[in-house]
Amino acid sequence: MYNGSTIGVVVPAYNEEGFISDVIDSLPEYVDQVFVIDDCSTDGTWTEIKEYVDTEVKQAGVTGDSAEQIVVADGAGTTISESQTFLDKRIVPVRHQTNGGRGAAIQTGYELALMSGMDAIAVLDGDGQMDPNILDEILDPVVEGEADYAKGNRLISRRHCAQMSNWRFFGNALLTILTKVASGHWKMRDPQNGYTAISATALEQLSLNDLFDDYGFLNDMLIQLDANGLTVRDVPMEAFYGDESSGIRYSSFVPKLSMLLLRGFFWRIGKKFFR
Repeated sequence: MYNGSTIGVVVPAYNEEGFISDVIDSLPEYVDQVFVIDDCSTDGTWTEIKEYVDTEVKQAGVTGDSAEQIVVADGAGTTISESQTFLDKRIVPVRHQTNGGRGAAIQTGYELALMSGMDAIAVLDGDGQMDPNILDEILDPVVEGEADYAKGNRLISRRHCAQMSNWRFFGNALLTILTKVASGHWKMRDPQNGYTAISATALEQLSLNDLFDDYGFLNDMLIQLDANGLTVRDVPMEAFYGDESSGIRYSSFVPKLSMLLLRGFFWRIGKKFFR
């Protein structure tokens, strides 16, 4: 529990073997539950998750296999039939039977966190790019009631984005402009930053199953937040890149996302002003 709120953390993972167990292990003690969503990885990610959880269970002196699979048949939006058995665990391991995309993995984690009664839900990727030591800074605007949704911002200054390549910086700056127009969040920057937190109250107002499943999920989320009258707060953070590889290729991602943002813009305007 953190500042009187129960905290859930969703950790989406796809082919994060060698990173995922360290990410889980690094989470602060005040985190009440961790929902680790393996989006049908093709490497040893799921094995690493199960081995980590089994080790934790043995150290706690509990019998049985706590890392028994919770399988979500087709990603987000499906019935999570076995989940209730596991919602009393601190670490809830989930494996999608098919790859649904980063957004689908987060949606599954969100659904489980709501079922588990968390007050605030953060997202911290399984690739080790997000510093768990600043999780409290991401959570503060939400648990203190200053915003419905908080997200990291690496574009606050050149110092904060020093590790970002010029091409990545250009792509992110361009998407910031496009997402501002589409979402109506004019003070927001760095929309591709996936280090986020949201209140359960706000999350329940969104249509999770209607959100984009892949990397455009974050932009689509901002559009839905504004359409529902929910507030967003940026939290300054430094960019960090280690040995992991990014799944985003801006040369193909920007044109594809631009079309998504265009459709989202007209949907948001229609929902806010003509319904």
